[in-house]
Amino acid sequence: MPSYLKKQAVRYPIYALVSVSVIIVGILAYYNWIFALLASLLFVTFFFLIMLIVNAVRKETEVYISTLSYRLKRVGEEALLEMPVGILLFNDEFVIEWANPFMTKSLQEDSLVGKHIEEVANGDTLLPFLRRQEGETSLTFYDRKYRVVHKPDERLLYFFDVTEQIEIEKLYEEEQTVIGIIFLDNYDDVTQGMDDQRKSGLNSFVTSLLNNWAKEYGVFLKRVSSDKFIAILNENILAELEKTKFAILDDVRETTAKQNVPLTLSIGIGSGIPSLPDLGVVAQSSLDLALGRGGDQAAIKLPNGKVKFYGGKTNPMEKRTRVRARVISHALRDLIMDSDKVIIMGHKFPDMDAIGSSLGVLKIAQMNNRDGYIILDRNELDSSVKRLLCEIKQNPELDGMFISPENGVELITEKTLLVVVDTHKPSLVIDERIISRMEKIVVIDHHRRGEEFIDNSLLVYMEPYASSTAELVTELIEYQPSRVKLGMLESTALLAGIIVDTKSFTFRTGSRTFDAASFLRGHGADTVMVQRLLKESVDSYLLRAKLLSNVYFYRDGVAIASGEISGYADQVMIAQAADTLLSMEGVYASFVLAKKAENQIGISARSLGDVNVQVIMEQLGGGGHLTNAATQLENISILKAEQMLKEAIDEQLEGGTIS
Repeated sequence: MPSYLKKQAVRYPIYALVSVSVIIVGILAYYNWIFALLASLLFVTFFFLIMLIVNAVRKETEVYISTLSYRLKRVGEEALLEMPVGILLFNDEFVIEWANPFMTKSLQEDSLVGKHIEEVANGDTLLPFLRRQEGETSLTFYDRKYRVVHKPDERLLYFFDVTEQIEIEKLYEEEQTVIGIIFLDNYDDVTQGMDDQRKSGLNSFVTSLLNNWAKEYGVFLKRVSSDKFIAILNENILAELEKTKFAILDDVRETTAKQNVPLTLSIGIGSGIPSLPDLGVVAQSSLDLALGRGGDQAAIKLPNGKVKFYGGKTNPMEKRTRVRARVISHALRDLIMDSDKVIIMGHKFPDMDAIGSSLGVLKIAQMNNRDGYIILDRNELDSSVKRLLCEIKQNPELDGMFISPENGVELITEKTLLVVVDTHKPSLVIDERIISRMEKIVVIDHHRRGEEFIDNSLLVYMEPYASSTAELVTELIEYQPSRVKLGMLESTALLAGIIVDTKSFTFRTGSRTFDAASFLRGHGADTVMVQRLLKESVDSYLLRAKLLSNVYFYRDGVAIASGEISGYADQVMIAQAADTLLSMEGVYASFVLAKKAENQIGISARSLGDVNVQVIMEQLGGGGHLTNAATQLENISILKAEQMLKEAIDEQLEGGTIS
């Protein structure tokens, strides 16, 4: 406050007291002059003392303010020269005009004045930052990390040393708890029939193998059941395990195979969540995802919803027992009996497996006295499915069960059951509207489970070991009431689905595949009709040959064909081209690219098992099986798609992951 105002603030109360005192003395003088005289003396003494006190306080205040100003000035000087904060002034040409001692010392220079900022800092990092408006950035000088604050109006930079803060944050992140659940995929199948001594030896061997692995990396491991372990670790240990691509998966598989007891592991990891209960839920969810993809792999769910996968280098082991098929069949029957009707839907551009399994589920509904309808878009069919529909037209009753998506939406009620076959991804079904409106959904699929999934399913039957969805549906039919017999057309369609997906019983074929084929053959499946349905036109053969005309080997055993044809190729043709290429000598994995539409590229991938093409296609947004996968890319050129494919192949063959 200015001194003038301070004086006025003191004087006004004094003037008021004097005025009051004069009035009081005047009144007393009117009545008694002696009392007035005494009061006058008293007031004069009182005012004198007040003035002395006021002057003393004023002088003390002035001294305090003067001292405070001096101290503030000294503090400012100390802050500029002694505080551990770098300060740097520069001109319009980014030449340093002044720097405090801390800044000079941090850059290990005798003097910074007159030097250009590029001489003392990384120009590629700092200059673009300086040309922007006010903001912050980070820089590193001599192993120290700084937070840089820019004040453009003053052409001023502040450098705050945040090295310790960043190290503490890094340590905090590295020490975050991670929970892992380790599951022996096929323990029950492998140990079935073993005597106690041999089973005990196997348990000891596997436990010892896992304990040595846990000890090497500092993981706490506890066996909680015959086929399950709990692992406690942190983010730093998890990073080390990721560097090894979870080599324990290969170690267990290879060492147990030498003892003729081929065990595989599945690992579910929960990380990035502070709550331990939630972390356990995520770990179990990751394990379910790994098992849904066939096992022999590790799955890590990230906080952003993405998933990393490691392993998955082998085909899923076929389950010898049909207990699960029987249980699922009975559960499906109960759901059908509790519904008013059944709607069946496969994936877009359905193949013989999708159509065959749809017809099989339709027959299951009829076996349980419920009406069934198959959703089909007749504008999205390949030649083999069109031939099958021509055969079905001869049976008007069966042909009437195929309806359009629009009609399917109109049929939905609260008690309607939806069965999705040959896919588990909402984005791949014929019409997503039907899924969004249904409360009761069943999923039957043989593909390895991906991140995208129909979450609100009441019943899920996914077996990646199976050759096809048609095989799974055939086994379900065997456990249904036999009041309604399986007809020739349904049996033939189911058999055609198995033949297409196994490449005539060549790939992913187990003993249960032949059992299913035998059951269908016994119910009238026509193998001649299957061959007729799957016949290829000469034009299609020539187009496929053109697709393969410029094939080349990208890596040892990996062949890529990127064909240019007149018009567009459908997914079936691209897949057939990949199959043909895989049959060539020296080819262990084949990839075929072609345009499916103006702004759409289709890729089909095939493998003999040495290369996991599913993981490669997942990196490009697709999926499938270890030996059979595909994807499609939007708004991209053939050359760009080919380059992305090569990068995905390199990452997988060099031990990479997908997320």
